[in-house]
Amino acid sequence: MQQTPHDDGEELRREAGDGEGGFIDPLPDIVRRGAVAIIVRDGRCLMIRRAEGVVAPGAYCFPGGGIEDGETEREALCRELREELNVVVEPVRRVWESVTPWGVHLAWWTARLADPTSIRPAPEEVADVFWQTWDAMRALPGLLRSNVAFLDALERGDIVLGE
Repeated sequence: MQQTPHDDGEELRREAGDGEGGFIDPLPDIVRRGAVAIIVRDGRCLMIRRAEGVVAPGAYCFPGGGIEDGETEREALCRELREELNVVVEPVRRVWESVTPWGVHLAWWTARLADPTSIRPAPEEVADVFWQTWDAMRALPGLLRSNVAFLDALERGDIVLGE
């Protein structure tokens, strides 16, 4: 079992799995860290479709992005959503973590929008923004693998979103 630093400095355990749910055996070396926002409103979750000029162009995913050196997960989440969607968010709670097969350690956070009507996507990063039901997310073409792993963990009961 490997340990990874938590946003508040405490250590969280992560276990290698059987190749399902976003984990692979053995766990890859961590090459990058990222923060992902889970924002739910009226039973629908905020999703984006990535712009053509970014990594995984046209892919559907939850908003978020890389954590810069010296930045906490909370700070990165706020900065990334400000850059991508021109919104102010309040990170609420870290609900999950995963490691992609290519070595990106993702911290998954529930968050609140200060003003849900103020979303203005940055076209160089985000092609489209929409609110999607949990069930409909699986049907999205090009849904990122890490997002599928999150949905799998949510369905298994590994993740609790309520506050």
